[in-house]
Amino acid sequence: MKSLITHMFKLGKNRTLTLLTAVILRVLSPLAFADDSAWSLDPTTSSARLFQGSRANPDSVNTGVARVTGKVMLDANDLDKSVFDLSICPPDENWGHALSPEGSLPGGYVPDSSDHTLMTFKSERTVTAGNDKLKVIGKLTLTRVERRVTMDASEAYSGPVYGDPVLRTETREVTFLLKKEDLDLSGSARVNHEDFPELLNAIQDTNWPTVVQNERCQMPSTIGEDYHGPTCTGTVIAATHDDNCQNPVSGGGEGYTGPVCTPPAGDQTTIALDLRLLHRGSELATEILSGNAPTR
Repeated sequence: MKSLITHMFKLGKNRTLTLLTAVILRVLSPLAFADDSAWSLDPTTSSARLFQGSRANPDSVNTGVARVTGKVMLDANDLDKSVFDLSICPPDENWGHALSPEGSLPGGYVPDSSDHTLMTFKSERTVTAGNDKLKVIGKLTLTRVERRVTMDASEAYSGPVYGDPVLRTETREVTFLLKKEDLDLSGSARVNHEDFPELLNAIQDTNWPTVVQNERCQMPSTIGEDYHGPTCTGTVIAATHDDNCQNPVSGGGEGYTGPVCTPPAGDQTTIALDLRLLHRGSELATEILSGNAPTR
């Protein structure tokens, strides 16, 4: 060991870090990859799609898409050790800075102006459901930010005045039926409106932008009359699909007013998860290489 340290010192700082990383990974690899049944969540490529429909047609209208972060530990050899702690929210809302590792908000938390809707799911038990499927039963908590708006219709009116944000939370038990295929774990939970009326209302009232990985936006060097905002690049992970919209007139025409969309109908909300998995050892190796490994 002494000769190894002396050798690393002679190599210099950068090469020493590379060699040290290689040594650590060689020590960790047999442990990290020994169990192929242990998986964790890749938050950069995991997403959810939100649908409104009926029992007969649950996926009739794609209301929105969301980013999924949190913690997944799936142990196929011992499901009692499996954990699903998920956070589901619009990709342009930054709840992650406030959430604890367990996916909960601290007491007295005051949301910023970008926070409106958050769903968190905490599993309580995971059981097999046949045909290589899993039932993940747990508590789904909806957190909704309400802000009182005052508008004074007087001559001095200068716009709406917003009061302090108020957090409203509701929790219900839901069951996700999931199936693992290669590196994906996908499936859905269906929630009846009468069982969780606040959920449907919140989803309909929330803006759900496209989920993009590695999004980068740049303002143009000059802004003219044709300015339409910043130019953004990235990889689209999930986007809403207007399957309920049709163009009534082919090729346009003087009477053309755009696509005609059937409004959402039905008393059921579907949350469809598309979770990308990593070997738990790969996640640890990635943290070490990126310098983000947790300190203990």
